Amino acid sequence: MVSGRRGVGWGLLVAVVQGRRRVGDERLAAVVGGRVVLVTGASYGIGEATARRLGGAGARVLLVARTAERLEEVAGEIRAAGGEADVYAVNLSDPVAVEGLVRTVLEEHGRVDVLVSNAGRSIRRSIADSYQRFHDIERTNAINYLGPAKLVLELLPSMRKRGSGHIVNVSTAGVRTPPMARWSAYLASKSAFDVWLRCVAQEIRGDGVTVSTVYMGLVHTRMSEPTPLLNKMPGLTPEQAADQVCTAIADRTHNITPPMVRPAELLGNLFRIPTDRLLEQYFRISSKRKRTTGDEDS
Repeated sequence: MVSGRRGVGWGLLVAVVQGRRRVGDERLAAVVGGRVVLVTGASYGIGEATARRLGGAGARVLLVARTAERLEEVAGEIRAAGGEADVYAVNLSDPVAVEGLVRTVLEEHGRVDVLVSNAGRSIRRSIADSYQRFHDIERTNAINYLGPAKLVLELLPSMRKRGSGHIVNVSTAGVRTPPMARWSAYLASKSAFDVWLRCVAQEIRGDGVTVSTVYMGLVHTRMSEPTPLLNKMPGLTPEQAADQVCTAIADRTHNITPPMVRPAELLGNLFRIPTDRLLEQYFRISSKRKRTTGDEDS
């Protein structure tokens, strides 16, 4: 797997394409020490790595995901390293479960200082393979848009009442770059929450609640592994991605965006028709290769 490669040249390529941001340990500890931080999707990947770093910096980390056993493993390791962690096994696509989660958390901890909205579902499937799979769109929206929005709605009243709170949205660089074939369900759902939260941010900043968005580039995790093309591309490790999330928490920066995204976004907007035509050609070529090699969408 690409993420296993090492070397100065490869590391430089990753930094140029995906970006590298890392807040120092002392700075992070000064910001999150003694604070309650809720991290969704904390059982694996970016969420797990973020929870570990926050726990090591002195935050009380609330681990949220569906699998209790895996969350207990992560929490146990955070505690063994001297940190504080609590486990909440919740299906975030269930609105009633989200209401129960927030009610329980506020009863047990009194507040949530920082929400890291990281849980997500990836899907790469052509429209021709989706005619009888409308549930793909429903499921993807449930975890990438509706669930996170419901969680924010439940937490905001207490944050605004206290006049303090921070929300970090772990989004994808794909919502800023020209849309690509096969990623319609995924990018639409991530874009929906991104725009929704940016609108909300304008209403809540005056109440002391801030929002940061990390437009994450490629990260080599279990979620990206089923797509062969992504495994060949330069990407971050979960720990490097967690560094960016922690930087957003410490600095309350408006957004963190990989270096390659801004020019791609600009060119895509200026030359929308040529860009779409170019990506159409890529789709046709890759579809032919798929039929030849037997690669599957995931």
